[in-house]
Amino acid sequence: MQTVLWLIIVSFTLNSCMSHSLFTCEPVRVQWCHGMSYNRTFFPNMLDHYDQDIAATNMKHFMPLVNLRCSPDVHLFLCQAFVPECTEDTRVLHPCRELCERVMSDCSRDMHTFGISWPSELQCDGLESCHVSPAGSAVSPVEDVTTPRSSLSANRDLGFWCPLQLKTRPGQGGSFLGAQDCAPPCDNMYLKAHEVRFAKTFIGICSVVCLCATLFTFLTFLIDVKRFRYPERPIIFYAVCYSFVSFIYFVGFLLGNEAACIKSSVPGRSSTVVLGAQNRACSLLFMLLYFFSTAGMVWWVILTITWFLAAGPKWSCEAIEKKAVWFHTVAWGLPGALTVTLLALNKVEGDGISGVCFVGLYDLPALRWFVVAPLAVAVLAGLSLLLAGIVSLNHVRQVIQHDERNQEKLKKFMIRIGVFSGLYLLPLLTLLGCYLYEQARRGSWENTWINERCQEYGIPCSYSRTDADRPELLLFLMKYLMTLVVGISTVFWVSSKKTCTEWASFFSRSRKKDPISESRRVLQESCEFFLKHNSRVQHKSKHYKSTSHKLKVISKSMGTSTGVQTPVVSNHENTALSQNLSDRHRSSETSTRDRAESTPAERCSSSRISSRTESLRRIPVKDTLETGRSGTNSQSNLRVAVTSE
Repeated sequence: MQTVLWLIIVSFTLNSCMSHSLFTCEPVRVQWCHGMSYNRTFFPNMLDHYDQDIAATNMKHFMPLVNLRCSPDVHLFLCQAFVPECTEDTRVLHPCRELCERVMSDCSRDMHTFGISWPSELQCDGLESCHVSPAGSAVSPVEDVTTPRSSLSANRDLGFWCPLQLKTRPGQGGSFLGAQDCAPPCDNMYLKAHEVRFAKTFIGICSVVCLCATLFTFLTFLIDVKRFRYPERPIIFYAVCYSFVSFIYFVGFLLGNEAACIKSSVPGRSSTVVLGAQNRACSLLFMLLYFFSTAGMVWWVILTITWFLAAGPKWSCEAIEKKAVWFHTVAWGLPGALTVTLLALNKVEGDGISGVCFVGLYDLPALRWFVVAPLAVAVLAGLSLLLAGIVSLNHVRQVIQHDERNQEKLKKFMIRIGVFSGLYLLPLLTLLGCYLYEQARRGSWENTWINERCQEYGIPCSYSRTDADRPELLLFLMKYLMTLVVGISTVFWVSSKKTCTEWASFFSRSRKKDPISESRRVLQESCEFFLKHNSRVQHKSKHYKSTSHKLKVISKSMGTSTGVQTPVVSNHENTALSQNLSDRHRSSETSTRDRAESTPAERCSSSRISSRTESLRRIPVKDTLETGRSGTNSQSNLRVAVTSE
C-alpha cells in the first residue's frame, strides 16, 4: 500500500513538472524596485508583461504616485504588481485585495489630478484576500508556480511572445507566429550562416542555367515563328514565364538581402524580413515571381489541353488556334487575380535565403491555399489530360499499324511528349512533396527555434520539452532546384537537327544574295550567251519562227517586260550592247562584294526574300539557247528588256 501511494506521488510530481513553464526566478532589473525587500522576480506578471523592460515601461506612468507618496503602500503595491517577488522555491507573491483598496483610497485624488487610469488587471475585486500572519499583519497571497492548479502561467496559454528585438512599427499589419507587429529575423531561423551562403550561391547558379535554357527556347522561336504552332505553341509561353522566374531569382542573388530584409533603425534590435507591402522592391519581386510562376503552371495545363484536343477529338491546328484568345485570358488572368488578392491580404514575405519575396514562407495557411493548392490542381489536371492524350495517340497508332512510316513518326512523337512531360512532372511532384513535408513539420521546427532562443530573447519557452527538430539544408536546396529546373525542360522540345540548322544559318556571315540583283545577273548572263552565239546562227534564222515566247517567260519571271517592239539592230550595236551588259555584270559583282562586307544588321534586311533567289537559279540554260535562235526579233525584245531593267 505504501509503495502504491509513493508511485502516485511521484507520478503527480512528474506531471506537475511537465506542465511547469521553463521560466525560473530572475534578478530584478527594474530600477524603481531595487529598494524592495526582495531582489528576484518571475515573468510573465499578472498584467501579461513577459519581460522586465515592458513592465518598466508601463510602470513609469504610475511613478508620480510614488514620488508624491500618496500612500505608504503604493510603492510596494506597484512593485508587487509589475515586478512580483519570486522566492527560492519558485513561489510568487502578488498584491492582495486589502492592500489594493488602501492604495486606491489614498491615491484616488492624485490619480484624478494626473489623469492616471487604473489597469483593469489591478482591480481590487479580482485580487485574493490577504493572509494574516501570526503577528497580526497582512501578508500577500503566495502563488506556487510549480503546480498546475495555482500557477498563473499554467492557467493560460502564453504562446509565442514577440521579443523586443523583432518588434516592428505598429499598423503595418505584419504578424509572426501569431504575434502582431512582429517579424521573423533576417538571419534564417533554421540554417547556419555558412549553409545560407552556400544556398545563395546554389540558387544563383541554378537561376543562370534556367535563364539561358528558357531564353534559348524563346530565341529559337523568334528565328522561325511559324515552326511552333498549336498544339505546341504553349511551350513558348511556358518558357517565357520561367525565364522571368529565373531572372527574378538571379536579381535576388545579386541584391542579397537588400529587398527581402529591413535593417532596424532602433539600437539593440535585429534586422527582420519584410512582411506585407511595406517595401516597394520586395512587393515588385513578389508580384513578378508569383505571377509568372503561377502562369507557367497554367500554360503547362493549357499545353496538355491542346495535346488532348489534337489527339482525342482530332482538332486541327487552325481549330485549336481559334481558341488562343481564351487560352491567353485564363493563363494571364488567373495568376493576375491571385496576385492582386495576395497583395490585398498583405501576404508578402521576404526570403532571407534567396533574396526574393514570396508567399507562405512563414504563414502556413497562405502556403496551403495559394501555393500548394494551385500546384496540386495543376499537377492533377495536367497529368489526367496528358494520360488521356497518350491513350488516344496509342489508339491511332494501332489503327495505322500497317503504315510503318507514319507509325514510326507517331511513336517518336509520343516518346517526345513522354520525356518532356516527365522532365516537367517529376520536378513538380518533388516540389509538391517538399511543400507537404514542410506543412507537416513546420510547427515542430518553430518550437525548436523558440526553445533555443527563448533565453536569449527573454520570452516564454515552450511548456512541453521535445526533441530538437530542424530542417536539413537539402530540403531547401531541393525546393529551389525543383522550382527552377522545370524551365530547363523546354530545351528538350526544341533540341533537334532543324534547330541547329536554323541557328547555324542565323550566325552564318554568308547571307543569301539580294533577289533583284541576282535576277539581273541571271538575265545578263543569258543575254551575253545569246549575243555570243548570235553571229553563228544568223544565217539559220530563216528556218525558225521569229517568236520570243520563251524569252518573254524568262522576262516575266525576272519582273521585266518584252512587249515593246524596236527596230532591228546592227552588229555594231550588238557589240555595244554586249559591252554595256558586261559593264553591268561587273557592277553587279562589285555591289555583291560590297554587300558581303556589310554589317550583319544590313544583310538581315534582305534575308526575308532570299528564298525567291533559289527558284530563279533553277532556270535552265537550254531555254536560253533556244531563245537565242529566235532571230532578229528576239534581239529587239531583249534590248527592250535590258533597257527596262
